[in-house]
Amino acid sequence: MPTPHLGLPYIDQGQAQKEVTHNQALKLLDGLVQLSVKDRVTTAPPASPSEGDRWIVPSGATGVWAGKTNQIALWTDAAWTYFVPLAGWVCFIEAEGVVVYANSAWQSVSVLTANGASIGMNINEQEVVVSGATTDTAIVIPARAIVLAVSTRTTVAITGAASYDCGEAGGIANKFGGTLGVALNSTNIGVVGPTAYYTDTAVRLTANGGSFTGGRVRVAIQYLFFTAPTQ
Repeated sequence: MPTPHLGLPYIDQGQAQKEVTHNQALKLLDGLVQLSVKDRVTTAPPASPSEGDRWIVPSGATGVWAGKTNQIALWTDAAWTYFVPLAGWVCFIEAEGVVVYANSAWQSVSVLTANGASIGMNINEQEVVVSGATTDTAIVIPARAIVLAVSTRTTVAITGAASYDCGEAGGIANKFGGTLGVALNSTNIGVVGPTAYYTDTAVRLTANGGSFTGGRVRVAIQYLFFTAPTQ
């Protein structure tokens, strides 16, 4: 039987080739201790991962990651090794920050009661390719979230439009900033009075002075989230 928490193999009394079991345990420890992953949004297993690279497998993953939602995928010895997380595991995501596994999901660090109620902060981020009169983000402000800000950076200079507005899809076009810069590395921090959202809501970028014909904007939604008691 392996150890109860990390699944490390024991060396049996009188076992031959003890180094095999010992080395397997070291590999598992190296993959899990000081846990850090690339991201939790990549759905297709990377074609050329480096030894020791790790990801959290998201819902909707494809290929050999299919059916591994929320598991840690570790590339080692030219193969994928998977770890099923337990409640309380903490992980650093390079693109986000620290998350914790609770209530069967990876969540941004939050205050969590023994009965599952929580409050926490999170950031959803996406680099958006802009085109046409408006472009909506694939990321959304989650239902029952309170938004503090939506910030932007022009990562590839925008063409076609003289400026752009950042707002809500189906709502106020410049809620998070108006007449924003199209030049490379133009930024805006769209601070708002804490605003509650009751349905998933995309962020909309609206072109001014002409339609978008090219460019990219990195959008970050900064918000508070909550969960109800689970029992």
